[in-house]
Amino acid sequence: MEERDPRTEPKRRIRAAHTADTITVYQAYSPVIGVPAARDGRFPAAWKRDRMTWIKPSFLWMMYRCGWGAKEGQEVVLAVEITREGFEWALRGACLSHYERGFHADRDAWRRELREAPARVQWDPERDLRLAPLPYRSLQLGLAGEAARRYADEWTVSVRDVTPLAREVHGLVRAGDLAAAGRLLPVETPYPEVPGLLDRVRP
Repeated sequence: MEERDPRTEPKRRIRAAHTADTITVYQAYSPVIGVPAARDGRFPAAWKRDRMTWIKPSFLWMMYRCGWGAKEGQEVVLAVEITREGFEWALRGACLSHYERGFHADRDAWRRELREAPARVQWDPERDLRLAPLPYRSLQLGLAGEAARRYADEWTVSVRDVTPLAREVHGLVRAGDLAAAGRLLPVETPYPEVPGLLDRVRP
């Protein structure tokens, strides 16, 4: 796990495992969805494309959210590799999930933006290996409507079941071996700064 100095780390930044063409995000599902998704490398027909779905580039934030894969309905942790083109399309059309005074013109303007946007962004505290909050934040991206459909049927490059990794890391954390646990974490580095990409969602 890369050590970051909270005194110099930007408060809001996308940190992720990424290549020149793809970015990896995490979700957790019940076995009904997670098992066939990992087996087939795509989301099954039972995955509801008309509902909002939240993707997280941070592995440890996903562990916080799903309790290391122990929470009911979140037993299968997936690493979903999607195209950067799709990810950036969603971000360019996204809005913040909450009203921010001084960033939005007013609450009505924010509500209009929220209704029309295909995606929404939350900046949540990043987590350490013990899942305690850190003083800087990571991205959560909510996809709705067209964005959710594109995510499932166009942007997805691969789907992997990383539940065994989650359990192995958790076991080492519980044993107090944080160094070994950290070595197993996915390598997440700052996502390249793209001009204008976060203008609508980084107050």
